[in-house]
Amino acid sequence: MARIVIKNLNNRTIEARNNNSQYVLNIIHENNIDWMYACGGKGRCTTCKFIVLKGASNLSSLTAAEESYFNNGQLQQGERLACQCKISGDITIQVPLASKFPHMKYSD
Repeated sequence: MARIVIKNLNNRTIEARNNNSQYVLNIIHENNIDWMYACGGKGRCTTCKFIVLKGASNLSSLTAAEESYFNNGQLQQGERLACQCKISGDITIQVPLASKFPHMKYSD
């Protein structure tokens, strides 16, 4: 099983039950972690973005929505949308400053 380590949540580690078939956002929510997303996981906003620290090659290819956000500057190098990419191996990510919830304790 592939693992997701969320560095700025005290290196919280969660596992994907079905590699290649689950979106990162779904895996995070299935593990009872609050993660921002405003459009219902449809790729219509960038609130669910995360920063990839390790394992970028273990994520699915960019979707059309992600490419559009990169082209207009709403996503930067190393950022992905949790609702748009699937995992095929271990990754280490972090929550961007703009996506942090005030009720959660972050380790950075």
